[in-house]
Amino acid sequence: MTLPPQVTDRAFARLLEIAEDSGEARALRVAIEGGGCSGFQYDIRLDDPAEDDLVLEKDGARVVIDPVSLPLLSNAVIDFTEELIGARFTINNPNASSSCGCGVSFSM
Repeated sequence: MTLPPQVTDRAFARLLEIAEDSGEARALRVAIEGGGCSGFQYDIRLDDPAEDDLVLEKDGARVVIDPVSLPLLSNAVIDFTEELIGARFTINNPNASSSCGCGVSFSM
């Protein structure tokens, strides 16, 4: 069954912090593109929602996903982590059969 991705409270909270720091409340776009070392790669950036995007929203923070990427992100979890190597948005995608060490590229 295809379910939309989930966004953690931590990811939404970080988006609100970014909006507060920049004075600009833009959405986090999560997309999948061809390329990377494993065949697909995530494109995660601040962007404005498009008409046909799925918009996941909490407390005014928004995550948007385009209709082409949506099936590939079914049941995925979008999170924000802070580690020694840095802080970043991460995606735990059960549809990915393997991923590379950078966490940005994967295969299906």
